[in-house]
Parts: sequence; structure tokens; C-alpha cells
Amino acid sequence: MEKTYNNKAWFFVIPVFVLVAISAIIPIMTVVNYSVQDTFGNNEFFWAGTEWFQDVLNSQRFWDALGRNLIFSFVILAIEIPLGIAIALTMPRKGIWVPVCLVTMALPLLIPWNVVGTIWQVFGRQDIGLLGYSLTALGIDYNYATNVFDAWATIIIMDVWHWTSLVVLLCYAGLVSIPEAYYQAARIDGASRWSVFRCIQLPKLRGVLIIAFLLRFMDSFMIYTEPFVLTGGGPGNSTTFMSIDLVKQAIGQFDLGPAAAMSLIYQLIVLMVCYAFFTVMSNVGVDKPDARVDQ
Repeated sequence: MEKTYNNKAWFFVIPVFVLVAISAIIPIMTVVNYSVQDTFGNNEFFWAGTEWFQDVLNSQRFWDALGRNLIFSFVILAIEIPLGIAIALTMPRKGIWVPVCLVTMALPLLIPWNVVGTIWQVFGRQDIGLLGYSLTALGIDYNYATNVFDAWATIIIMDVWHWTSLVVLLCYAGLVSIPEAYYQAARIDGASRWSVFRCIQLPKLRGVLIIAFLLRFMDSFMIYTEPFVLTGGGPGNSTTFMSIDLVKQAIGQFDLGPAAAMSLIYQLIVLMVCYAFFTVMSNVGVDKPDARVDQ
């Protein structure tokens, strides 16, 4: 039996594509224009070709910022994905506590990014902040403004507190959608809790985990507001991620050419990593048809 497709549904999607195209293509065209030209003011531009791209790729400043971004994203994913799965597994599936848990998990996601940075900026202060004051009282020398390790630890904990809920809600939705028949068959076979998770729940969560990984990678790799409000990229340049460095070049130094080239490289890296991960994860566990040999 052949599956039929209703192409009329595209008429409902076309307006969205048009709006996205208008809101995305025009800014990108402007960035591309600045990335291949130079200006001395008075709205006079001169062709520069790939000069700005070469300058960015040959700059140690760019590679240092890229390395900090990759380390941060790796740590965030290594913490938030397993933690989100663990919390989702402990949440109730039925009863009055279900809406309570869901609302509690959603609360951090409702707080704006700049407010999150301000909260943790005050929370970590040694004079009035609960975290900073408590650690200082315990004899721990904690200062996120001067110590590199403290700054990184604070930013990581802040991001885990803010965004783990997203992974939890996605995984919880995936767990709820698993039919009860799978669990009944596992109980009949006497499967252990670990076997149920490994053979039933984890495979069924693969699609949800792909979405969670992609969303969290893009958000963590392009993080700007929270670390900028909390540390301003310091101490020194220890928390100057690519987004912060990009803003410094474009607005602080008004180097539009290098900033435009860097933003395009930045976007290309995000697209390449997301595409590679989505392709690999989509093909994991998929049975390939046997090759047919012509006689």
C-alpha cells in the first residue's frame, strides 16, 4: 500500500517561509557585504575580497575564543544531557504532582537571560550574595571577578541551573509517549530497571535527545548575555567567548569588516557541527538494507 501525500499543506507553511526569508536573508546580505569590503567613512566602500576572512583565521584571538566556546559547550552538554535524563526519569507520570513538577521545571526558562546574569552576579558577590558570602564564611577564597576557575565554575553552574529544565521537559515528553505495552512486556520478562532504560527508554528517546542536543549546543555555543552580564568576559579574557569578542569588534572597536567575516565563520561552524551531529545520530541504529549483487 503506497503512502499518499497531501501537498496542500505547503500552502500553510509558505507564509512562514516567506517571513523567515525576509527577516534572515536581508541581514545576512548586509553582513556578507561588509565582510568583503572596507570603508574609510563617508559611506565609501572599497573591495577587500577575502582579506577579512584571512585576518580572522590567522588571528590567535579568534582561535582562543573558539577554544573557549568548544570547551564550554562540551562541559555543558556533558552535564545537562545526563542530568536532564536522570531528573525526567524520577518525575511522576500520573497524579497531582505532575503539573507541580512541570511548572517547577519550567520556571527557570521563563527568566530572561540578562536577569539570569544579574541574579547570579548578585548571588556570587562576597559582601551581599548568599553564595559568595557563604563560601567566604567557610574559608573558601571565592571571587568570580578575579579568579579564572571561579568565573568558569559560576558560568557553568548558572547555565546548568537555567537550561537543564529544557532537557528535562523534552525527555519527560519522550518518556510519556512510550506505550505502556513495552513496560508490560519488560515486567513479564523480568527485566531489570537498567535493562528497561537501556533497551526501551533510551532508544525511544533518541529523537528527543537529538533535538535537546542541537538546541543546547546552539544556545551554549552562541551564549552571550549571561557571561557578559556576570563577568564581562573577564577576568582578563578567560570568559571572552566568540559572541562577546564579536560584539567588542563590531560595537566597541567598530571594525565592521572583521566582525562581519567572523560572524559568518561563526555561523558556518554552528551549521556544520549541527549537521554532522544530526546526520550521525539519525543513522545510529538504523538497519541498512542488504546489498544486492547482480548475477
